[in-house]
Amino acid sequence: GIVVLGLNRSHAKNALNKNLLKMMTKTVDALKSDKKVRTVIFRSEVPGIFCAGADLKERAKMHSSEVSSFVSKARATINEMANLPVPTIAAIDGTALGGGLELALACDIRVAASSAKMGLVETKLAIIPGAGGTQRLPRTIGVSLAKELIFSARIVDGEEAKSIGLISHVVEQNEAGDAAYRRALALAREFLLQGPVAMRVAKLAINQGMEVDLVTGLAIEEACYAQTIPTKDRIEGLLAFKEKRPPRYKGE
Repeated sequence: GIVVLGLNRSHAKNALNKNLLKMMTKTVDALKSDKKVRTVIFRSEVPGIFCAGADLKERAKMHSSEVSSFVSKARATINEMANLPVPTIAAIDGTALGGGLELALACDIRVAASSAKMGLVETKLAIIPGAGGTQRLPRTIGVSLAKELIFSARIVDGEEAKSIGLISHVVEQNEAGDAAYRRALALAREFLLQGPVAMRVAKLAINQGMEVDLVTGLAIEEACYAQTIPTKDRIEGLLAFKEKRPPRYKGE
């Protein structure tokens, strides 16, 4: 039930280009309708790097109209990732800059090695984050601090990222260079124990509720809760509790 998506453009530090975005879109589309998928982990297969952001070498060859189209495509792809119905975890074992951090921000949970480097550095290039960074970063760490990081193009390590709420967990890097991935995998295994339908509906309730006032949010929760009542998983969960055994969920 755990799907691991690994970025692997080692020669370009996993920079996002047209082809990589196309591959990501195709993969995310396939995952959306696969009921066997319970959690998705985004990681890098390249040591020391998560994603360096947009491929600036490719962008330099683009006409201005192509650049706008590329940024729109990147924003749409990352939005599709954010809208996956199951929990998503970004395992940041290396550098995540610009679009790389925007990709991580679209995940529900972020785990990073203490040595990882993160930042929205677009203002150094006289542009702004264009794939959700100006919206997701303030929703994650607060408006004032998000402005400070974007205005300064500052890069933070895993320890500072944890202290400001940018990531949920920070771990010391191991010899294999995959400590964040190992922590993400442990989290994903915790999620596997829960009711699949409940997990999807809980994510929906939280995501929609965060964009509205509390009264509307509570109404959203009520509507989402109602979706779990008739499921076979709920009956199995109650029966397992009564019989003092682990539940055997089927996602129904």
